[in-house]
Amino acid sequence: MAAKVACVPYDVVDDNEVREFVSENPLSFLRVTRPEAELPEKDRQTAVYAFQRARENLKRLIDEHIFVNDNEPSLYVYRLKNGSHEQTGVVACCSLDEYEQGLIKKHENTRPDKVQNRTGHLLTLRAQTGLILLAYRGTESIRKLSKDVIRREPLYDFCAGDGVQNTIWRISDTDPWVVAFREVPALYIADGHHRIESAKVARERIFSADSNVPGGNEIDYVMAGIFPAEELKILAYNRAVRSLNGLSSDDFLDRIKEHYFIVSEVDHKEPQMHSEICMYMSGKWYKLFFNMQYFREPDPIERLDVSILQDNLLGPILGIEDPRTDERIIFVGGARGTRELERLVDGGEAVAAFSLFPTTMDDMLTVSDAGEIMPPKSTWFEPKLKDGLLVHLF
Repeated sequence: MAAKVACVPYDVVDDNEVREFVSENPLSFLRVTRPEAELPEKDRQTAVYAFQRARENLKRLIDEHIFVNDNEPSLYVYRLKNGSHEQTGVVACCSLDEYEQGLIKKHENTRPDKVQNRTGHLLTLRAQTGLILLAYRGTESIRKLSKDVIRREPLYDFCAGDGVQNTIWRISDTDPWVVAFREVPALYIADGHHRIESAKVARERIFSADSNVPGGNEIDYVMAGIFPAEELKILAYNRAVRSLNGLSSDDFLDRIKEHYFIVSEVDHKEPQMHSEICMYMSGKWYKLFFNMQYFREPDPIERLDVSILQDNLLGPILGIEDPRTDERIIFVGGARGTRELERLVDGGEAVAAFSLFPTTMDDMLTVSDAGEIMPPKSTWFEPKLKDGLLVHLF
């Protein structure tokens, strides 16, 4: 049943897509992670109804033995193959204490409303239903352990609708893995900042409600997929804007040139190098090349292409000061490609769109090690880990 149950992460699909997936596949785990899709219209915005439905749907999956409780502590090796790309990691429970101590490092801020929503979901279900993606600098000992495991018979092995082969092996002899990970000085949140922050808040609320809850139980840990940084693939996280802040197209181009960009029309739609941005407007593609000499010694945040766009164009020219809350900006995950940018502009939903050079893993690790915060929507990891293959009850 794994292929039918597994689904995309809850935050990469919109309501219409969720309803379509669920209607076509009643076993989809989206019924647990996005239960509002099957509620009547009047109840969809009421979180309490949605969380109760999610709990009922998870209970049904357990009662019908589609999910089975493992009877011993286990780890899991998780491999994803998409064409020539392959990444192999470990699914385990990680310490929330280490997250609070900064040993599990972040690079993004979280939005309180999103944290509140996922916290309510966690507390109602008493389960972590999705994987946080953590990265680490790979070691030879962990690579050797992984190679030994993947020679065995897998627990799950299926090709998902997106063409990605998902394979999972269960490990009952966990001690060698625990020892091997002692060589890893830090883990890095690649994707899932809201999930891990919600797990921390859920723990705080449980302890506040009952001071007799003992430490060292399941609520002290959070489920994550932990992958070598060198195997992860980051795609661009592109942007589109709904208006030009009162400027005409010609005036907008002139203002861009005033802000240290060299502008030219081009045939290609994706940047060829760092500090180059491709822009689609009025049926044409432009190259905006930023003069990096403007920075004497750019810090790790300023040199990111998402920062160059935000700090030198979206903010000063279009007045988009906070991209997390400004409704004039549209974020487009790299998996949707430049075709989606053209669709938004040609269809009138946006007036201009920006194709960015992807943030690199080295960028992300450097920013995290420095204790800095990237601009929102700086990274899009692909392929996505599937929800519903593993669930952590607490």
